[in-house]
Amino acid sequence: MFKIALNAGHYLYEPGRRCQKDFDKNETPEWVLNSRVCEKVEEKLKKYTGYELFRVDDRTGETLIKLNERAKRTNNFGADVYVSVHHNGGINGGSGGGIMAYTYLSVDSYTVKMQKLLYSKLIEKTGLKGNRATPLSTADFAECRLTNMPAVLLELGFMDSSSDTPIIITEQFSNSAAEAITEALVLLGGLKLIKAESEQQPLSGNTPDKIYRVQVGAFLKKENAQNLADELKNKGYSVIIKEN
Repeated sequence: MFKIALNAGHYLYEPGRRCQKDFDKNETPEWVLNSRVCEKVEEKLKKYTGYELFRVDDRTGETLIKLNERAKRTNNFGADVYVSVHHNGGINGGSGGGIMAYTYLSVDSYTVKMQKLLYSKLIEKTGLKGNRATPLSTADFAECRLTNMPAVLLELGFMDSSSDTPIIITEQFSNSAAEAITEALVLLGGLKLIKAESEQQPLSGNTPDKIYRVQVGAFLKKENAQNLADELKNKGYSVIIKEN
């Protein structure tokens, strides 16, 4: 079982951690952006089996969990990988920025592979490649230093950038970023897509259509089965949900 620790950085009321008002009238808090991406990753991973996920932060955003406590929780969980989602600052109203991916100062080759994979997937899906000299970098971040497994801290664009901010506050960007992170985790963990049992059967008339039978069981909860069924129906298939 591939064990994933997923963290939305900071919390809802972290002072100063919000989008610049010049570019976002709502001054969206960073945690809101971080958590939205994490929630979408969790949802997208439900299509796969072979993993266990632990959300490290307080998913309500109401309580600040200190970094050493987050690391302790992650280590106790026995995670195989740790991914922390953040959004950056430091452009100070200028343009540029883009996505960055950090590891600790000295890491093994697997962690570097993980860093490169996450970054490349994020650029592929979002197109938010900025003007930073070293978008793949190292730093003495406590989250990466105190955790015992390969750890990458992601900065998904700058909240004080005239070019980044209008993009990163959108639902589309969050969804694309989550898709990228999910694809990277699937590759790292060798996760398997949950496939619907399918077979050819005739429906009304003489026209043979494909019927998908979605089996609810140990690997597919009822609510996830319904989501999968809805996707298949949107593609024109007939779907039957069967429960054990």
